[in-house]
Amino acid sequence: MAAQGHAGHADMVADFRRRFWISLALTLPVLATSHMIQQFLGLRDALAFPGDRYVGFGFASAVYFYGGWPFLTGLVAELRARLPGMMTLVALAITVAYAYSTLVVFGLPGDVFFWETATLIDIMLLGHWLEMRSVLGASRALEQLVRLLPADAHRLRPDGGSEDVPVAALRPGDRVLVKPGERIPTDGEISDGRTTVDQALLTGESRPVEKGPGDAVIGGAVNGESAVTTRVTRTGADTYLAQVIELVRQAQETRSRTQDLADRAALWLTIIALSAGAATFVAWLTAGRELYFALERTVTVMVIACPHALGLAVPLVIAVSTTLAARRGLLIRDRSAFERAHELDAIVFDKTGTLTEGRFGVTDVVALDGRSEADVLRLAGAIESRSEHPIAAGIVRAVAERALRYPAPAEVTAIPGKGARGIVEGTEVKVVSPGYVRELGLGPRESGGQIQRLLDQGKTVVYVVADGKVIGAVALADVIREESRDAVRRLQRRGIKTIMLTGDSAAVADWVAQELGLDEYVAEVLPDQKATRIRDLKARGLTVAMVGDGVNDAPALVEADVGIAIGAGTDVAIESADIVLVRSDPRDVAAIVELARATYRKMVQNLWWATGYNAVALPLAAGALYGVAGVLLSPALGAVLMSASTVIVALNAQLLGRSATIKV
Repeated sequence: MAAQGHAGHADMVADFRRRFWISLALTLPVLATSHMIQQFLGLRDALAFPGDRYVGFGFASAVYFYGGWPFLTGLVAELRARLPGMMTLVALAITVAYAYSTLVVFGLPGDVFFWETATLIDIMLLGHWLEMRSVLGASRALEQLVRLLPADAHRLRPDGGSEDVPVAALRPGDRVLVKPGERIPTDGEISDGRTTVDQALLTGESRPVEKGPGDAVIGGAVNGESAVTTRVTRTGADTYLAQVIELVRQAQETRSRTQDLADRAALWLTIIALSAGAATFVAWLTAGRELYFALERTVTVMVIACPHALGLAVPLVIAVSTTLAARRGLLIRDRSAFERAHELDAIVFDKTGTLTEGRFGVTDVVALDGRSEADVLRLAGAIESRSEHPIAAGIVRAVAERALRYPAPAEVTAIPGKGARGIVEGTEVKVVSPGYVRELGLGPRESGGQIQRLLDQGKTVVYVVADGKVIGAVALADVIREESRDAVRRLQRRGIKTIMLTGDSAAVADWVAQELGLDEYVAEVLPDQKATRIRDLKARGLTVAMVGDGVNDAPALVEADVGIAIGAGTDVAIESADIVLVRSDPRDVAAIVELARATYRKMVQNLWWATGYNAVALPLAAGALYGVAGVLLSPALGAVLMSASTVIVALNAQLLGRSATIKV
């Protein structure tokens, strides 16, 4: 669907380009036969010949009917819809000018201005061509997404061989061979092999991601250095890429509050322009000026007033911002909610899996009895390497992250409900709970109460005992994401309050809040109470966003002014969220706020330019300064200024992608 829309838009661009060049060629004889142009160039004697005005009429007619056709048909469409706008103004301007000049050719007293009509059409066609090229460029990201999927896949047969089949022929459960450097044909999981996968164009992750058996892979991502076998899990419209494309398409088509404002302004501008054109015509005739002079002023007023820039001001920014966001893994499902993001006062974060990684990890190591932290962690890792408990997994992972090595333990046994013991390098080592240490009367000798502070923070603490002596302690907690610190700082620098809602204990919530520098936190909140907390914040007059995982946070996501689902992975169809962030990176929350603010600034800039330009240009077109300074704008010059205005609006929208304030 997106590709078809893109192709249709490309055809329109080609049509305007073709009409412009042909009309420009037909305009040359019109210019050569214009008495005004001949006199201006001093070539009256060289270019004039009997019947030249009929030749000019013929070529001008060709330009009017061929080059002006899009505007004439646009007038009919707008009048049928009872929404006169830009096409109505252009069509009326060129029709009045052409009809009047034709009557002059065939006997009505006055001067023809076929050359103004022809050049006006040329400039309008050029403006439309350039503007539609800008729109095409903004929507091209969708086509690039569509092209990410390969046409064929290497499907493995039951006999071990492979066959190349169209991607559309793949079904869930099929096994597919993906060679180094190839794109993964559809969503699946690796069943054999290890590799790195570049999914930057899909999720915005800057580095290739390591993948092994059981890991999910996304259709369209680029396989790295090794061949892997994947098992297909999703095909067609169910794939991540298909859902991304659909979300982007829907967002680009969603009506915007600012767009509604622009449309109303364009309608009023059309009414004002027609009224001003009629008033200008009557005023100059009443003042005793010639018919052609009054008519020329009227035509210029209607050309200048074309609300093309106004009509383009918002849609182009929407197209650019939506595709820009999608290419960075920020998927906008509701344009109105995205617009509200620029005025957020507070952002509420769920803790587990959002600000934290949602897994146990070592946060502190306390060394006692003259031991080093590395020695304490190494001995604990040796014992816990034989356990599958989450605490054990966290300790072993910390040992690996610090590049420590531990010897193989012997005689490892569990102490039910209290820990584990074993022999490490001839020494009996135990990793046990504080309660077990108290039972044995092995109170640790430490100064400063460091272990007690860790317990007061709600962390899980285990003691390491060697040969009957407590040699240290290891504290574990839900690991805070490093990215969370940067995200909180960026939001606070922009004047946004950062608040955490969690069902965890007050001690744990206080520790996380202190670590991140959050403005507020609310602990021990049940999932069904989160929406109530959001309502309380809104009752304080705050515009609030809720950031969560889109499952147990769904009521709060719906209740918030802006609901943001974070860490969606390949599950992008989260109905309760207005914005879906593909990566589990809280910095993307700051990025969406920055993008929303930059987008709003561009919309306001474009609207101010489009309306301000008309406020100045309309009086000049009507001839308000003619009696004072002799300033007059011709219809052709009016068309140049009008087209320049729309091109400026288009270029300004494209500059959104270069905004230095958007860090994704």
